[in-house]
Amino acid sequence: MLIAAFPAGPWGTNCYVAATGAGSECVVIDPGKDAADGVAQVVREHRLKPVAVLITHGHVDHMWCVAPVAGTYDATAWIHPRDRHLLADPMQGMSRETTQMLLGGKHEFAEPDDVRELTDLQALELAGLTFVVDHTPGHTEGSVTFRTPYGESNGLADVSELLFSGDLLFAGSIGRTDLPGGDHPTMLRSLRDKVLPLADDIVVLPGHGEQTSIGRERATNPFLRDLIETDDAGTVTRGL
Repeated sequence: MLIAAFPAGPWGTNCYVAATGAGSECVVIDPGKDAADGVAQVVREHRLKPVAVLITHGHVDHMWCVAPVAGTYDATAWIHPRDRHLLADPMQGMSRETTQMLLGGKHEFAEPDDVRELTDLQALELAGLTFVVDHTPGHTEGSVTFRTPYGESNGLADVSELLFSGDLLFAGSIGRTDLPGGDHPTMLRSLRDKVLPLADDIVVLPGHGEQTSIGRERATNPFLRDLIETDDAGTVTRGL
């Protein structure tokens, strides 16, 4: 399996390109601002053909180049329906600071020609890979993560899956919830119901910053530790 990653744009958003190997079809995940050139470089270097663009959520730092990348390679864009409106109108999901930074520039956004909607627990078969979708609202209403098997096909028995976590989970932290569509209790519920049940050996590839693992975050991330301690105390009700 081939995973290429690079931080793009002023927000340092991690863009990922996933394929079964060189010379094959591939999937692009979260092409943010200034990511198109990086994607093109990876595609040329490994002789790849993008067939899909997966979007963890609709914030502009993760989807700025979705339309250009999808259009260049005639690829399908996938996004959760609760965030689909942000493809054409990302201002609805921005902070005041980001909006002010972009005002004055001539930025036009539109949906790619082929957009399909994601559902919770959906299994996508793309470019010879399988991606399981988990709807994880909290950072935005339509935030999702993508899990794909990794270990056996790569001879690494100690890594069972890769988790593209978007802005749900970072090394040592979690996504902010103070932007439009964000909600902290919902974020905690997503972490509790979708992250804590995962195996420790899963490698987390976040939207920003360095990679980590579920085991590491379970042991050291203060937000996850608080959830575990609260659950152990019996004061959290599942499915609240």
